[in-house]
Amino acid sequence: MNKKTIDPTSSPWAPFGIQLRRSREAAGLKQHQLARLCECSSSHLSFIELARRPPSRKLAELADKALDTGGTLMLLWWSMKNSAFLEGFTEYAGYEAIADEIRIFEIDVVPGLVQTRAYTTAIEKGYARQGGATPEQADEHIAFRLARQQVLDRTPPALLHTVLDESCLRRIIGGRDVMVEQLLHLERLAERSNVIIQVAPYSLGENRPFTRSVHLLTMPNRKVLAYGEAEQRGYIDRDIQSVAKLAKGYDRLAVEALGQAESLAFIRAARRDMEWMSN
Repeated sequence: MNKKTIDPTSSPWAPFGIQLRRSREAAGLKQHQLARLCECSSSHLSFIELARRPPSRKLAELADKALDTGGTLMLLWWSMKNSAFLEGFTEYAGYEAIADEIRIFEIDVVPGLVQTRAYTTAIEKGYARQGGATPEQADEHIAFRLARQQVLDRTPPALLHTVLDESCLRRIIGGRDVMVEQLLHLERLAERSNVIIQVAPYSLGENRPFTRSVHLLTMPNRKVLAYGEAEQRGYIDRDIQSVAKLAKGYDRLAVEALGQAESLAFIRAARRDMEWMSN
């Protein structure tokens, strides 16, 4: 029987269906076997895998348990149902969870996928103190951001390539001790085979191709999506020409930035500077 291919951009629930099928097949289960564990019919599970029906929270919880996904399916379900985030971001997070490759350029703040709990907490609690979110929403944001990091540990893991502007390393978030821990975390992540971290130093000057953060996702069908943010909302960019232009700029940035070994040495030096200031 031919397996139907799902376009991950065809429906808001397509990322859930793709990840459900991927996890089920990795576990060696047939649809009827997982359906029994999820207390539903085989046809209902098939419709969910094909993104023709949205899953219930109960099904996401039972599937996570049956497939030992580490909560990935609940993360996808929650991201599409929750409205406490910037408009458009939860849609992006759903695609991010099933992407084969994630490319991120960030300015001022370390990207969420590589943040420590203390760093994340400092950002969100600070935002709440300024009235940008309620304490409850801040807690939700912290839990969600940390849960997103499971994309680096799933089977198979996503490839993460991130270029950090030097400002990400110099801007003190949560105090110097929090920054020391965060920079050490980056050093450890850089040792992983599926993580590439580069630094775009201030010395690049006008040769840095971007003046804002850039997110590029390569999906299982090789389609590339971009994500950007404007005032009060985020948006997914699917336009082929627009995305190709961003991808070309990102490739140039990767060439202009420090190599991975040089970047690791740069991060280590920045951490030692922080440790010296702490002492």
